[in-house]
Amino acid sequence: MASTGKRKTTMAKRDRERRLRERRVEKQVKKDLRKRAAEAEAEADADVGVDLDVDADAGEQRESA
Repeated sequence: MASTGKRKTTMAKRDRERRLRERRVEKQVKKDLRKRAAEAEAEADADVGVDLDVDADAGEQRESA
């Protein structure tokens, strides 16, 4: 015969689940920060790359003139 009463979640299980959720949130925050840093670095490299291309073109024009 099965018990018909509602089983209660233990405090230990609730604590484990809470810690798990917190760790997942922390990992997602770290992941987002790394992603933003990589995007910012790529953007900065792109800006520098454009400036280098302009300088290279100017140097070629001087040599041909």
